[in-house]
Amino acid sequence: MSWRFITCTALFVTCLLTANTIAAKLVTVGGLTLTAGIVIFPISYVLGDVLTEVWGYAAARRVIWLGFACNALMVAAIWLGGELPAAPFWKGEAAYQEILGQAPRILLASFVAYLVGEFANAFVLAKLKVATGGRWLWVRTIGSTVVGQGLDSAVFVTLAFVGAVPAAALAGIVGAQWMVKVAYEAAATPLTYAAVAWLKSREQVDTFDYHTDFNPLKL
Repeated sequence: MSWRFITCTALFVTCLLTANTIAAKLVTVGGLTLTAGIVIFPISYVLGDVLTEVWGYAAARRVIWLGFACNALMVAAIWLGGELPAAPFWKGEAAYQEILGQAPRILLASFVAYLVGEFANAFVLAKLKVATGGRWLWVRTIGSTVVGQGLDSAVFVTLAFVGAVPAAALAGIVGAQWMVKVAYEAAATPLTYAAVAWLKSREQVDTFDYHTDFNPLKL
């Protein structure tokens, strides 16, 4: 693969890991309560759209699994760091555990939501590209985000908070996350157009998934 593909992959993984690290902070934006990960996580979907649009579903599938593996490695390293005995003079143990020591339930919800959302996003975009004959990129990017981010938000919030938060509140959190993420993708549409056009011209590739096996487990 070219350095451009590697760069897109590196940016995708960086956005994912950064979002999962800063998500411990809750923020209020326009009266909506969101995680701080909202500042960068939607960019991973923009990059996922670019990867699928230019190099196709099969390439995006490998990147999605690479991101999952890198996230799992980071979580394992953070957990191991937390288990090691703190130096007697270090006063940051409580802060370390509070910010980085996420509960197993939250981690499981994050992992499942990521896989469901990213694969749905790539699948919908690839199928829409074939259906539209490569026209109307904005329909594919926003349409795939509506599905992918909707599933990501619904799966994560449900698995992480069902039983602990009233059902009405859960629906509100899902709706807020979904709305902000889709708006983020829509606002980034000009950037997506520019990136896709530049990559296609430089790479001399424009993949259509006419005969692709969409099994997410096939590497």
